[in-house]
Amino acid sequence: MNRIELAIGGMTCASCASRIEKKLNRMDGVTATVNYATEKATVTVDGPVTTADLIATVEKTGYTAAEKVEEKKKTEDPLATRLWVSIALSVPVILLAMVPDWQFTYWQWASLTLAAPVVVYAGYPFHRAALINLRHGAATMDTLISLGTMAAFGWSLWALFLGTAGEPGMTHPFRIAIERTDGAGNIYLEAAAGVTTFLLAGRYFESRSKRRAGAAMRALLEMGAKDVTVLRNGQEARIPVAQLKTGDLFVVRPGEKIATDGLVEEGSSAVDVSMLTGESVPVEVGPGTSVTGATVNAGGRLIVRATRIGADTQLAQMARLVEDAQAGKAQVQRLADRISGVFVPVVIGLAIATLGWWFGTGAGWTAAFTAAVSVLIIACPCALGLATPTALLVGTGRGAQLGILIKGPEVLESTRRADTIVLDKTGTVTTGRMTLAAVLPAAGQDRDELLKLAASAESASEHPIAAAIAAELTDHLPVSDFTSFEGLGVRATAGDRQLLVGRPALLIREGLTIPDDVAEAVAAEEAAGRTAIVAGWDGEARGVLSVADAVKPSSRDAVTKLRALGLHPILLTGDNETVARAVAAEVGIDEVIAGVLPADKVATVKRLQSEGRVVAMAGDGVNDAAALAQADLGLAMGSGADVAIEASDLTLIRGDLTAAVDAIRLSRRTLRIIKSNLFWAFAYNVAALPLAAAGLLNPMIAGAAMAFSSVFVVANSLRLRRFSPTT
Repeated sequence: MNRIELAIGGMTCASCASRIEKKLNRMDGVTATVNYATEKATVTVDGPVTTADLIATVEKTGYTAAEKVEEKKKTEDPLATRLWVSIALSVPVILLAMVPDWQFTYWQWASLTLAAPVVVYAGYPFHRAALINLRHGAATMDTLISLGTMAAFGWSLWALFLGTAGEPGMTHPFRIAIERTDGAGNIYLEAAAGVTTFLLAGRYFESRSKRRAGAAMRALLEMGAKDVTVLRNGQEARIPVAQLKTGDLFVVRPGEKIATDGLVEEGSSAVDVSMLTGESVPVEVGPGTSVTGATVNAGGRLIVRATRIGADTQLAQMARLVEDAQAGKAQVQRLADRISGVFVPVVIGLAIATLGWWFGTGAGWTAAFTAAVSVLIIACPCALGLATPTALLVGTGRGAQLGILIKGPEVLESTRRADTIVLDKTGTVTTGRMTLAAVLPAAGQDRDELLKLAASAESASEHPIAAAIAAELTDHLPVSDFTSFEGLGVRATAGDRQLLVGRPALLIREGLTIPDDVAEAVAAEEAAGRTAIVAGWDGEARGVLSVADAVKPSSRDAVTKLRALGLHPILLTGDNETVARAVAAEVGIDEVIAGVLPADKVATVKRLQSEGRVVAMAGDGVNDAAALAQADLGLAMGSGADVAIEASDLTLIRGDLTAAVDAIRLSRRTLRIIKSNLFWAFAYNVAALPLAAAGLLNPMIAGAAMAFSSVFVVANSLRLRRFSPTT
């Protein structure tokens, strides 16, 4: 399977995208999606079809295609030039037609002089697209625009040169309602020029809005460092990031961006990850810590070994996920595309029927022609084609800024329907790292001395529990005579003390006594789901240190907010029941499923689904991947395993459950915007077509209303840019 992205040129509406998509999908082994808003085709090829074949097919359809296109800042927008010319020339034409007192002798010929460049030059993109489509036996929204404006212009030419409209002193009032006349003295230059101007304005603002909507993704792609200082043969050399190789050592000085994903080899610092994840607090890093490209080194000098470069980095994966989501199509968008495909020929048929009906009833050519042109213009479903793509562009772009990656538009429907959320414990609700939870000295013992001696002894051990205790202090005492007892603990000399630190069984085996208050503290900590470690010297246990996988500070608040969104939380873990219950109680979860294997997690999700629930699941580990894929909505914590991220629908780069709340809120908001866009686009066409066919709309008014509907849809979508994360 080969994935190819093509930049498509020449599309003017959603019908164009639909035509190109159909042509590409007819090729053997090709699956294509064409997005009008992003002007891109995403093509998956399974077979001998080449990129050149795909480009040739697009060009035969009447459009341009290129495999790669670099975004360039245009110094001049040709659409803007046409718009300003159109405005300057059409405003006098419209004013003269609307105000009879201003209609001087030969005003109609002045109007023709001004309107002709508007219709021919400014309206050229519409006419060109209509001709291309005609050559390929297709009718699109540009066909409606071109037919409507050229019909109004052509009628005016006939009336001026062959009718009575060109005579000196001719005047006629501006009318919205249609009156029955023979039409020989009527011109519609204001309609032809005005409609062209309104439509160009709509296209121009759509184009601007699309660029603004895609700005978040472009900013994401530009976040990475451009150059990097590498260490080769002990020497520093500055090279472009593109030349960096996996395994290279590179230097990151304070204030510099980290060039690519890697592992810290030397140095310690704080790294500002806010631009990538939204986290406001810098993350402490040191030897052995993973760092992500595009984050900023806020502290000391680091030497990092590159582990992932180019398309494999987290930044590149984020950009790819955002673009995939924007290129995809939700079910509602596929419905809109199908409607656009049949809408144009139906409208042309309706316009012909309107023309025939009005003329057949004796209303005359003027009333018949005006009503038919109004039908052609009012029906253009540009708003329908923009309803979903613009909302997706803005929604997924805003999500990327907040560290939320929406994998595809079909995900939006799942977020709306979900009623249950299954939360993996380790790494999702908790930090996934053992930390010191409590220091409980025996009667008469000093807490600080207990911690210092125990942490010093454990500093020589590589066990995660030992590391959690040792991490509490940095000024450890010198350690000698160190011995590790696998699964039990350690013996060491720290300062002038010979210490035993480990499970109670180790101390008992070595002949130390355990006072009652120490035994009671051990029992209490274990009942609370923590791991109790006893430290002793001089023949007696001196206190208890308990370690636990600490609950993330945001988890309790996030669970409360998930409930407020209508989701029933369930804690799912492979840990024992005691630990799971303790964590669940701390964050406010009532239902707990503990002691499950990875396969059992999948079975649990399936069981909940069989009960009629729509299940969302949040997890971060390799063991969660299958369950994330099985769930109706999978949310992967971005700090977790790549396989979990691949299996999920939403990736939460921030790594805490509050991001899950924001992801569901943003997805639901985006879906609401899409549905409101579609409603207004459909309602507009349904309401306006009968009015136009009944002769109640002047063509110029129809054009203005149609252009406004497109601008309204885009403006409605841009409201998503103001989406605020949970505080």
